[in-house]
Amino acid sequence: MDAVRLILASRCALAGSGDASATLTEVWQAQALAQAIGSRLAVSGPPELRGEALGLTELAGRGCGVLDVPHLDPGDLRAAQLTELDDAREALLCLDGLLGDVGISLVGVASSAVDEGVYWQCMEAIDAADESRDRVREMLRKLAAREEALPEREPG
Repeated sequence: MDAVRLILASRCALAGSGDASATLTEVWQAQALAQAIGSRLAVSGPPELRGEALGLTELAGRGCGVLDVPHLDPGDLRAAQLTELDDAREALLCLDGLLGDVGISLVGVASSAVDEGVYWQCMEAIDAADESRDRVREMLRKLAAREEALPEREPG
């Protein structure tokens, strides 16, 4: 499935998650998807993005690692459904929005957490999501710089 469609599905699932457990499952899914997208860009994306993409893979992996692994059927793991990443810019723009939603959702869970362990998991996951989002924005900046540097083509 295309990266953009998976990201949009993750945003909808995150928005529709009700309780803290469901929200943390969707946050984990979003971080796993960011990790998969970063990995794909690091291997086969534009050369100028590969270093930042590798960093995104590591940071998103950390975001998954600080949370309890949800019990998902293999078919429910969105990151495993990633087969296409046709438009890196569009995927990164959508991923930026998803990671922003992740941060906001984690703040909500942390602020209502009665368990100190959940609170600190959320704090670490917020940090990972923010750093992942910084990497995404840096890749978007590099893509914009590359587009500006390309010579303009003559019409026709």
